[in-house]
Amino acid sequence: MTKILVIEDEVEIRTNLVDLLELEDYVVVSADNGVNGIIGAFEHHPDLILCDVMMPEVDGYDVLQAVRQEPETATTPFIFLTALADKGDIRQGMLKGADDYLTKPFTRHDVIATVEAQLERQSRMTGKREQQAAQIADLMTEIQQFRDALSEDQAQLITELRTQLRDSIIKLNIASNILDTLPPGEQRERGIALVNNVCTAEVKLLGRIPNFDHLQPTSTAAV
Repeated sequence: MTKILVIEDEVEIRTNLVDLLELEDYVVVSADNGVNGIIGAFEHHPDLILCDVMMPEVDGYDVLQAVRQEPETATTPFIFLTALADKGDIRQGMLKGADDYLTKPFTRHDVIATVEAQLERQSRMTGKREQQAAQIADLMTEIQQFRDALSEDQAQLITELRTQLRDSIIKLNIASNILDTLPPGEQRERGIALVNNVCTAEVKLLGRIPNFDHLQPTSTAAV
């Protein structure tokens, strides 16, 4: 079940939030100050955090900074509870990494709508990360299969090609930057000649691979 951490030093507000969220079937843990809130975040690993901004000693900004520094809570949706009406204070929280905010006094609808929106957003992001991880794993498998199918000479050729192309890209970038700053004249012509020489060398290298088909794994069966 979805677990929510409520960090609020005002007893009445904290109790109301806990009751409200529990009625929506969330598992709720609470903390009465920033220090206990940080401890609770690391201990319970909540799916979402509701945190008051103005608290003594350790305020909401400090809590946010602490949870964002830990890998296990770095991406946990974080919603500020604030009585501050000034947009500058709200903006400060968002810039520090908060995902949303609720301005006191808030209604039941405000709380539930904001919580559900952030949980849905987190779910989409998690799904996207899992999809990307699966795609990377598939790609790494294909790369390994490709490498396993290469002969020693083919593997050496690929290594040489990759190294030389990387060095050439660096040279071309340097030459391009220089050319951008030079007026027409002898120095500019020398820069153009350098670019041409590098490109010619790369064409010769690629000419050693007239057809990439021979680098692909050989099919063992006809379809």
